[in-house]
Amino acid sequence: MRVMGLDYGSKTVGVALSDALLMTAQPKETIWRDREGKIRKTLVRIEELIDEYDVGLIVLGLPLNMNDTVGERAEAALAFKDRLERRTSVPVVMSDERLTTVEADEMLDQMGIPPHSRKQYMDQVAASVILQEYMENHKKELEDIDRDYKSRENTRSRGAAKSAKSKLKIIPLGGLELIGMNITAFEYEDSIIVVDCGMAFPEDDMFGIDSVIPDVTYLEDNLDKVKGFVITHGHEDHIGALPYVLRKINVPVYATRLTMGIIENKLTEHGLMDTTERHVVRFGQTVNLGKFRVEFIRTNHSIVDAAALAIYSPVGTVVHTGDFKVDYTPVYGDAIDLQRFAELGKNGVLALMCDSTNAERPGYTQSERTVGVTIDRLFAEHKDTRIIIATFASNVDRVQQIINSAYKYGRKVAVEGRSMVNIIATASKLGCLNIPENTLIEEDELKNYADDKTVIITTGSQGESMAALTRMAEDTHRKIKIKPGDTVIFSSHPIPGNEKSVTNVINKLLVKGADVIFQDVHVSGHPCQEELKLIYSLVQPEYAIPVHGEYRHLIAQSRVVKSLGYDNDHIFILHTGDVLELGEHTAKVTGTVPTGSILVDGLGVGDVGNAVLRDRQHLAEDGIVIVSAAMDAESQIVAGPEITSRGFVYLKEADVLMNEASVVTADAMDKYLRSGKKDRNKLGVVIRDSLGEFFWKKTKRRPMILPVILDV
Repeated sequence: MRVMGLDYGSKTVGVALSDALLMTAQPKETIWRDREGKIRKTLVRIEELIDEYDVGLIVLGLPLNMNDTVGERAEAALAFKDRLERRTSVPVVMSDERLTTVEADEMLDQMGIPPHSRKQYMDQVAASVILQEYMENHKKELEDIDRDYKSRENTRSRGAAKSAKSKLKIIPLGGLELIGMNITAFEYEDSIIVVDCGMAFPEDDMFGIDSVIPDVTYLEDNLDKVKGFVITHGHEDHIGALPYVLRKINVPVYATRLTMGIIENKLTEHGLMDTTERHVVRFGQTVNLGKFRVEFIRTNHSIVDAAALAIYSPVGTVVHTGDFKVDYTPVYGDAIDLQRFAELGKNGVLALMCDSTNAERPGYTQSERTVGVTIDRLFAEHKDTRIIIATFASNVDRVQQIINSAYKYGRKVAVEGRSMVNIIATASKLGCLNIPENTLIEEDELKNYADDKTVIITTGSQGESMAALTRMAEDTHRKIKIKPGDTVIFSSHPIPGNEKSVTNVINKLLVKGADVIFQDVHVSGHPCQEELKLIYSLVQPEYAIPVHGEYRHLIAQSRVVKSLGYDNDHIFILHTGDVLELGEHTAKVTGTVPTGSILVDGLGVGDVGNAVLRDRQHLAEDGIVIVSAAMDAESQIVAGPEITSRGFVYLKEADVLMNEASVVTADAMDKYLRSGKKDRNKLGVVIRDSLGEFFWKKTKRRPMILPVILDV
């Protein structure tokens, strides 16, 4: 065992080390502290020295320059001591030994250090004097510490021999480099837990696709290891895939109260309630799942009952924030449990997986209550019109504030959209939503009240094609029609990728004479840069793993983390499918697992692949031409060819083109059959090739050509 001496200066930390016999102290090096007084890199370097030289005790001294700021420096040194002990697990003692600047200069003269180079050696010399004095005055204590250290090392070596091969694996199966489809597996030996199981919205070119869910082949291949799903909150991008995945991986689901209520609505729709084991978890409660223990921590988000997770493993603790923000004045429930985050940081956190969605935005995210003030103002300004408000169905706090304003101004509230109705019913049943008596009415009852006495809360804030507001804008809603003078409020921001759809709905509403308000009626549910800094400062993880967002969001969070003193070796920007292996003080991406996207179309799950999508894109871009003909047993054409098309040209105005196409097709078929060939499949290829070339020359388009040869 060796003893390390540290002199905590105003800008540097001097390091000295004893020899292996605990007899003499020698200057080792000077560590320049990070800018703005941050000390993370200093701690990392000290850790490296501790491992390299088998340090069993640290002696920490106060600064050289004893002046009127010594109280502040002493306080900083004490804080540094606490962080050292938490991070390194090596005992730290404070020394009151002093070395004046004059004494230091004399020692540097003896060492032959020239005056212009002394600044970087001054704290080293101080550290060596502090260490030497301590060792001479505490020989008996050092002997006892050395003996205990050797005993611990022997025990640790035996234990390490048993567990050296075991690493904690973090495997994102979705949720990175895109918005949505959040799902992450944590694996240790024979145990896997899965955090969240979400879906994503289809891209614009995914024609006919309803949703996108993650490929969980890795979980299927390791089904015997999977202990359960642990859900952070009830948004679709975190729970939407559960009904599909649970059919293959039927393991228990753990979630907080409202989150479980929303999940149960989905399970009921899919007929899975009787076959799915469910557990409602309170904040502060822990659940044991194989080699893991998971604690639920209260956070704030744009939905009630959102939770962060402290995931305890034999290797260390990983904190997963889920989607969150720091809201000191939430509409429902208590503020985020920052105290618990700080306690976890004090006890030591191996890695922090933190929400990146707003990492590009400086400052803080506003409280949800600020939206309530804006909504109340809009109600006051539009007393004489019907008000229609579109928001996320799951934003229970937003719905509560809309209902509060409606009640205040004497308006009845109608709820439109199946998901909105279901969530409001669930939230009311669980006590997460307070609706005054006789405030809610059915949409059929709207006709019984004047327009200026009603409010309609609806889905469709993202421009979804089948959502209630979109159908109102397109005049396809059966019961609600947009009237000139209606006030339509978008209480949301478009999710990246939905901007065009939202704009289309807004334009259609404006054409109908509605007054559309889409600014300043929303606040995010995700943390901005200062909130990220706060969480990192409280948790003090060894490794940073940005999650939740597109690649640019992950990069933005990494820049925030670097500003706190982290280096690239302690920040991991993962890709979906990466396997990050964590040891007690090591981290490395060691491989990948199969991942991907499964497309959901109606009742079909996974039966629509890239080939089908390409066909749909082809049909959408150039249309289809169907060529039909009938042939007898001797391969003679007895009818046709007849040509019809959809989405290619308007047939009534393209008679000449289609007649020419029929001639081209007949000539190609006749030439092929006169050659003595009778293969119907090859005949279809000949028709496609000849007709495709003809249409390209005539129109510069390439429609899908579908030959249909009938046997007579």
